[in-house]
Amino acid sequence: MEQFLPDGITGEDVITLLAAASAFLVMMAIWSTGIVKDGMDSKIKSLQARRNDLKRGYVAPVKRRQTVKKKKSVGMMGDLVSKFNLVKNEQAEKYQQKLIQAGYRSKEALVIFMFFKIVMPVLVAIIAIIVVYALGLFELNQSQKLLVVVGSSLAASYSPELYLKNHTDKRNHEIQKSLPDMLDLLVICAEAGLTLDGAITRVVREMGSSNPELADEFNLTAIELGFLPERKIALQNLASRIDLPSIKAVTATLIQSERYGTPLAHSLRVLSDEFRNERFMKAEEKAARLPAIMTIPLILFILPTLFIVLLGSATCSINDSLINVT
Repeated sequence: MEQFLPDGITGEDVITLLAAASAFLVMMAIWSTGIVKDGMDSKIKSLQARRNDLKRGYVAPVKRRQTVKKKKSVGMMGDLVSKFNLVKNEQAEKYQQKLIQAGYRSKEALVIFMFFKIVMPVLVAIIAIIVVYALGLFELNQSQKLLVVVGSSLAASYSPELYLKNHTDKRNHEIQKSLPDMLDLLVICAEAGLTLDGAITRVVREMGSSNPELADEFNLTAIELGFLPERKIALQNLASRIDLPSIKAVTATLIQSERYGTPLAHSLRVLSDEFRNERFMKAEEKAARLPAIMTIPLILFILPTLFIVLLGSATCSINDSLINVT
């Protein structure tokens, strides 16, 4: 053994180092097992943190001090929107619900949305007037110029709604894609003996990095389950925040389990299998539509090139033979 060791290092030195490392590892193992933390303290801190989060979300907006702070944070936007009284009508409530479904739950989100709803048509109309009338970049008559200005202003007025709808669709797609995995984790937690709010909290902790949107919604649901007087309200709030039929089915199943005491794990497993089969069916549907979709590119781009390659040489040969005959 000593012939394989470098000069100055003997076998006794290697054995001493290995013994020291083994003793260090044994001491670390004894030290880690000797430190036993009380789990009740962490549970109490977690519950207190959830209650504080819910208070900040529900109680704080009622106070006058918080209202003043929010008004200062939006600044000129809040002054303009409040001047036209746009946040207290029925249309504003519909926009507020749409913003919540898109993931914007703060009061400032509605103010910013209504501000752009007012400013964008006016700003785009001014730009169109400058481009069409002042600069004269396009050769149009008076009716066409007026049509361009009015049309651009109307398009700008609907642009915030289109952006909100696009963002909501992308968010719902991500939530729908990760929902079966979350249901599988909920089934595992329910079979392990955890309660509904405990299972949701555990699943949120595991899926916080892979799908933050779905984890954020279920985290808020877990907070409401531990704070609201009726657990049914928390589940109904989840269904109202996410406009998806699958989420409504999940909340209906959870409400039924809470009311009638049906097995939660079995119901969630059935829903998970159903959603996963639905996703497979959508993938098969897209694959079945692929030949019909590829027909037009095949006719326009691939077949002409193929005909040129196959018939080009024959055409050149026939042309050369005709020239030689003449």
